[in-house]
Amino acid sequence: MRFWDSSALVPLFVAEPATRQAERWLRADPQVVVWMLTRVELLSALARRRRDEPRANRALRAARNEIVEASEDWSEITAVEVVRRHAERIVETHPLRAADALQLGAAIVAADEHPQTLELVTLDERLAEAAAREGFRVLGVS
Repeated sequence: MRFWDSSALVPLFVAEPATRQAERWLRADPQVVVWMLTRVELLSALARRRRDEPRANRALRAARNEIVEASEDWSEITAVEVVRRHAERIVETHPLRAADALQLGAAIVAADEHPQTLELVTLDERLAEAAAREGFRVLGVS
């Protein structure tokens, strides 16, 4: 089981330099755990791309459908109060924005408060650094 940040999931649905690596991580461990609002982050990323790249509209709409379908199989961390408590501490401790602090807080909940027991997959450098400092084994950038 691995906790996946939105930045690491996007390449599974849209061709990017990290697509092959993300696919390898998923094949090695297909159990995806995410924060309950990850799907919104992913759909937002696709919507921004559709606005910026109108010619890719068809492919990005297909990717949207794939995200919605795939997300049905993901395990979601929904303990909002506990995640918020962690995120409030995290924003004071690490230079993260609120959404990334919530992601990291959800990962802590997914790890049952023992970050060293869970791998966190992210392509976001700041989140990777904060996750490593919290004790996670980070896949992606570190």
